[in-house]
Amino acid sequence: MSAPDLFDPLVGPSTGWPAGCEAERAYLEAFAQDGSAPLISNLRTKVMGLRSGARVFPVTVNEAEYGDAYVCLPHTAYALYAKEELRIVDAGPWTPALGLLASGAGATLRAARVNRIVHVNNYMLSTNLHGAWRGDDIDAIRDLLVKIYPEHLIAVRSLNAWSDESLCQRFRDAGWKMLPARQIYVTDDLEADWLPHRDTRRDLDILAANADRIDDMATLRPGDAERIAALYAMLYLERYSKLNPAFTAAYIEMTHRAQVFHYRGLRDERGALAAIVGCFVRGGVLTTPIVGYDTGRPASDGLYRIASVMLAQMAMERGARLNGSAGAASFKRNRGARAVIEYSAYFVDHLSFARRAVINGIERLLNKVAVPVMQERGL
Repeated sequence: MSAPDLFDPLVGPSTGWPAGCEAERAYLEAFAQDGSAPLISNLRTKVMGLRSGARVFPVTVNEAEYGDAYVCLPHTAYALYAKEELRIVDAGPWTPALGLLASGAGATLRAARVNRIVHVNNYMLSTNLHGAWRGDDIDAIRDLLVKIYPEHLIAVRSLNAWSDESLCQRFRDAGWKMLPARQIYVTDDLEADWLPHRDTRRDLDILAANADRIDDMATLRPGDAERIAALYAMLYLERYSKLNPAFTAAYIEMTHRAQVFHYRGLRDERGALAAIVGCFVRGGVLTTPIVGYDTGRPASDGLYRIASVMLAQMAMERGARLNGSAGAASFKRNRGARAVIEYSAYFVDHLSFARRAVINGIERLLNKVAVPVMQERGL
């Protein structure tokens, strides 16, 4: 395998783009060109490409940005977003302690300059998928990035033992720190684990009553991209947190055109989109970075339930396992999903003792306190 190559997406890798990386190329080039109209409006980051063998990874580089979406910034993920989550989830008697923990972590993480960081294979989504990557090249990737960015943490998000078991073990064996991020909900076999459930059958009945209004969205109609961005924002930015990535209409158009995502929607009686899912598939696993529905419509319309069925059906059609990401825990458990812990891997051995000590301490604290709470409360 040739040595890894970090490159500007508009120039391309020195050894050329590998075959089969057309979607990755379109994605990276779009971010390199977005200029004053960012594709993700609440995110400041430098986007690079990294070729390693036959793969191309998106790489994000941050210096000291604070308050942006959590997909590039540990301070947002472990401090700001954690505090906002406590307003939404039921942590029971743990709530006050977890609030204090998040507040204390924020100051500590700032002192350790954790937002000075390079993320590998970061699509800037709630859930990155690592596909067939098994980590044989992580030492070479690490050495390259440490040489170029000696003052930055090196990180990989969205790792779990369900879909990335050997990759997780590679990181552990190589001395990376594994920081728990959240609890996600996964389904191994949709036909066996999702389809038989009573709640699923009820959801399918709602979908069947609206079957004539389902659109596989081979093409986008005028105004669809703006509507998809708005439906996503209603759910993820307005109902949950503005620290989620704020995808713009330009981002929707780009991911549809490049077939990075596959979209399916429910149209209302006027033809406007009322619910939407956008799916991302890698290595036989499907997840959905884009989910949205018109939250102003009555709950009796069942729009979220329709979106969840569209998502599951898209996975079944592709023979894929489903990574349902985090949130709506009881809803997903009632439809056959099970919980696994998601981690972020951090390499910090090249940093100062003080900065290493912070990451080591946060790793121990999260594993001893946060993980048991997530598992106990089903968060």
